[in-house]
Amino acid sequence: MGAIVNSSRAWGIMVRDYVTNRHATDKLSDDELTKVHQQLVARHFAWLTALRYQLREPRIWEAIYETHNAEYKERFFNVEEHGGDLEAELLKYLPVEEVKYVLSKTNRAAQLLSLQSKQLKELLEQGFIEDFRHMELEKLVLEFYNQQGVSERIKNFPYPRQYSTLNLYFTKIFIVLLPLGMLQEFSKLQGDLVWLAIPFSALASWVFTTMAKIGESTENPFEGSANDVPITAMSRSIEIDLREMYNETEIPALIKPNNNILT
Repeated sequence: MGAIVNSSRAWGIMVRDYVTNRHATDKLSDDELTKVHQQLVARHFAWLTALRYQLREPRIWEAIYETHNAEYKERFFNVEEHGGDLEAELLKYLPVEEVKYVLSKTNRAAQLLSLQSKQLKELLEQGFIEDFRHMELEKLVLEFYNQQGVSERIKNFPYPRQYSTLNLYFTKIFIVLLPLGMLQEFSKLQGDLVWLAIPFSALASWVFTTMAKIGESTENPFEGSANDVPITAMSRSIEIDLREMYNETEIPALIKPNNNILT
């Protein structure tokens, strides 16, 4: 997602500075040209929205849907995409016809990038960008495809199950054998201190089982847990940066942490 932030800023300045009347036969007014810029940028916001909704879709192996994690989420924080309406979110940025077209597709985010490329081709044919600028803008669209693909691979293809299975088995074996090793060491102490082997064994076992759970949770950084990548907040920061770049007055507020958890 960090790469998407940087590329999004580059998209904002390139759209603003590359799409001009310089080579156009039928020149647009400044207001009309600004609307073209805003249309390309708004579609980018829609792509970010569709992508984060896709990355928040549930997978059977994700830990956030286990009972204890689900209860913690309901109590302490909220994930916008888990209860939100994608259509309503897209309508903030796109016309109704375009939203209906996108929602009819399986991979909505990929189709939005396809629409970006289609409009760039139209702008090239109308003379608002020339060949070099068109290639540079298309390179950014391809970069967004690459970054989306990376995120999708992380989302859809977790570590092989044998890693998780062997880790669980080894942890259980270690916990069973640990008291035997502790007992031998504490037996060297005088008096009844040998009984300290029990609480120390329990403490060490808790540490290792907790580390195993942490590893299982961080395997899926987009599911919406408290320790995941805050893709909603990052998308909002991109929108703020680009709107300020165009000197817009209606700037959305930054997403603030809820109980020190940023989603």
